Amino acid sequence: MSDYDPQNIFAKMLRGEIPCVKAYEDETVLVIMDIFPQSRGHTLVIPKAESRNILDADPGDVALVAGYLPKLARAVVAATNADGLRLVQFNEVPAGQTVVHLHFHLIPIYAGEEPGRHGSGGKADDSELRALQKVIGDQL
Repeated sequence: MSDYDPQNIFAKMLRGEIPCVKAYEDETVLVIMDIFPQSRGHTLVIPKAESRNILDADPGDVALVAGYLPKLARAVVAATNADGLRLVQFNEVPAGQTVVHLHFHLIPIYAGEEPGRHGSGGKADDSELRALQKVIGDQL
């Protein structure tokens, strides 16, 4: 593993250098809509603490973020009327990590619909992302 790159896309979002579709933010996490979703309502939970992934993350930082996951998962399911939810986290590029900053995927699952692969469905519709962003934010 190499060192953390402060120029990764999530670090730039955390610093406000590039836009994102934000559902929630506080001093610990940034919660955004994935613009290349695997299913409708695919949401990312990004810790503000710098780490590449779980392999180099501070256990205390991971514990703080883990405390958010149940409430965020319930908000995503309520906002999307999903039948279930996948919580996914990748570690290093060979394992499927595309942005090397620790983050968690909340992927709504709908009965009878198989979620796509990341980016396979193309970029999400901006108006749908904004609508979901508001509904998820209202749940929180």
